[in-house]
Amino acid sequence: MTRMKSKWLVLFIVFGLILTACGGGSDDAAEEEVVAEEPAEELDSPATTAAAAEPEADPASICLVLDIGGLGDLSFNDLAYSGYEKAIADFGMEGTFLEPDGGGENRGELLELCAEAGNDLIIGNGFLFDASMNEVAPSYPDINFAITDGVAEPANVRGMLFDHAEGSFLAGVAAALKTTNNHVGFLGGVDFPLIHEFEQGFIAGVQAINPDIVIEIGYASVAPDFSGFNDVVKGKEIALAQYESGADVIYHAAGGTGTGMFEAAKEVSESTGTKVWGIGVDFDQYYQVGNALPELQEYILSSMVKSVDVSIYNAAKQTVEGTFEGGILVDNLESGGIYLSYSGGYIDDIKDTIEEYKAKIIAGEIDPPSARP
Repeated sequence: MTRMKSKWLVLFIVFGLILTACGGGSDDAAEEEVVAEEPAEELDSPATTAAAAEPEADPASICLVLDIGGLGDLSFNDLAYSGYEKAIADFGMEGTFLEPDGGGENRGELLELCAEAGNDLIIGNGFLFDASMNEVAPSYPDINFAITDGVAEPANVRGMLFDHAEGSFLAGVAAALKTTNNHVGFLGGVDFPLIHEFEQGFIAGVQAINPDIVIEIGYASVAPDFSGFNDVVKGKEIALAQYESGADVIYHAAGGTGTGMFEAAKEVSESTGTKVWGIGVDFDQYYQVGNALPELQEYILSSMVKSVDVSIYNAAKQTVEGTFEGGILVDNLESGGIYLSYSGGYIDDIKDTIEEYKAKIIAGEIDPPSARP
């Protein structure tokens, strides 16, 4: 192709010289004709263009698998979902959330679905995911996994734990300072070691104020029956019995079942003319329950908040940044991942005493028990 164009260029130059010889122009004109042809010669040169733009990377993706009770429990699952939603909004992540069967038997299948879909971060919300994590995570070493309230062996799994006893101790202090009957109660969802952490911390907090206060203990179910985390009717039944026997403050660690406690507090308060209280857990239930069921808000004395939402958000952030690590992380009063809520203002009058006990726990002067003696 280049040889052919050169031939035509020579002929053109000769033709130009003939025209000049005939008086059609000067040597300068001939030169101009030659110069004018130069761009055509350049068309055969390789085109020079800007480097192609790098294709944008796909957004990171997160899959949240909720546990028994699912979305709408006004407690543990809703709290996890709020952290998931915030991560999607703040980091532009693609998100999927799944809910297990009624008994939660398909936890492993749901984790597998999340992994097969290629998610970058998979969250199992609740300690009952530990066995499934051990089975699924090793097959997907490039995927980040995390579990709330539990641990698993694979190196790509993060166990996100909380010192429930520390926060529950402060709930016990608040209950002891607010009871007028020297009689309080504890409502557990399922009778097994994890919920014993809440129970024992609460008892220790109450007794730190007054060892003579009567403490009633009730559970909605006993492991391996985990329905006690999602049984509002049972929660109300247990709470009514405790209120009727003299308790005027009850602390629950029962997930969705705890809504029944607040319903019982309202019913007893209205029927007797004497105010009784409930202390919530996980979420700041003054807002979570109170916004959904405003008629119950005035009976929510406080909540022992555990920042599951923050733990999930941080796992997502670190996945996006490429800094996620497996292992075990424990949140407590010192880290701020556990705290007692002052929402509603009902315990503002005893805040100084609560904060004194909080400082003692952080300083190591008090070590709330987490297991039954």
